[in-house]
Amino acid sequence: MIRVQQWLAGLGLPDEGSIHLPEQATDGSDSAVPSTLYIGHANALKDDLTVTEALLFLAGDPLSVVTLCEITESSPGDVQRALAEVSAKHDGQGGLEVAEIAGGHSLRTRAELSEVCDRLRARPPEDRLSPAALETLAVVAYLEPIGRPEIGRLRGVSVDSTMASLVDRGLIEEAGRAPEGGAMLFRTTRAFQQRFGLRDAGDLPPLETFELTGPEADAVRQRLAEGGLLIDGTDG
Repeated sequence: MIRVQQWLAGLGLPDEGSIHLPEQATDGSDSAVPSTLYIGHANALKDDLTVTEALLFLAGDPLSVVTLCEITESSPGDVQRALAEVSAKHDGQGGLEVAEIAGGHSLRTRAELSEVCDRLRARPPEDRLSPAALETLAVVAYLEPIGRPEIGRLRGVSVDSTMASLVDRGLIEEAGRAPEGGAMLFRTTRAFQQRFGLRDAGDLPPLETFELTGPEADAVRQRLAEGGLLIDGTDG
């Protein structure tokens, strides 16, 4: 029995009373089936439940018994028992339930919670811009229409991936080609104005009101002046 208690503690199971252990035979001899086998069976059931629950949570679509058998390399009977265990675990408790949908099983939020869950789905996803994206967007906003090569020259780095990301987000768009060289030009969009609370494309704060500090301040100031974004006060 001491060994049984140690195993139960290691498995994280409640106690030996929750697992069927064979009683000793009436003649005083040991039971025909060792108690360790029953504990191993209980552990296997627990593992099946855990694995099945994890797969249902991870899957975007309902999982059929056949699919679960292929993934877990288990028999249909074992999968059905695991599904029943997962369903019983969530039956009337917590915010999740196992539902049979489209020929499969899915772990989803409870149907009676749909109203409050819909409120979360209706919220716009948080879409934060990286410092590199913000810097690139600022160059486009103040110099539009502007081509990718010029933006890269002002920033001093390649901006291909950043520009593609801003286009995907709908914050900048193509605005024709440059007369010289034929480079594609870009400008900000109405979505950009809405996101940053601007009346129009020209409703931007003057750059002269920003204080440039830090070890790269002089280099940034020079880039802005070269692009016509900032009047260099040193020239009088």
